[in-house]
Amino acid sequence: NERGELNSLQIVLLHEMGRFNKLINTVSSSLSELGKAIKGLVVMSAELDSMYSAMLTNAVPEIWAKVAYPSLKPLSSWMKDLDERVLFMRSWLKL
Repeated sequence: NERGELNSLQIVLLHEMGRFNKLINTVSSSLSELGKAIKGLVVMSAELDSMYSAMLTNAVPEIWAKVAYPSLKPLSSWMKDLDERVLFMRSWLKL
């Protein structure tokens, strides 16, 4: 509003954006580390090995599920859903 106060929808959006940013950063950094481990540049930790195994079975890796929204979807559908949610947040932010 004119006084710079946020309305309730803006507060929800701000909160959700924080959660999604944390999730996207976790996905990005863990994928980067997994790529390095596969190339032999870093040691494959138990967490990365678990992540790799989950991806082979089309499951959402536990490291991502810990910071993500609840979902029973397989990894392929989960990634598509994540992309759609981020696009929705971006469009909502532009309003």
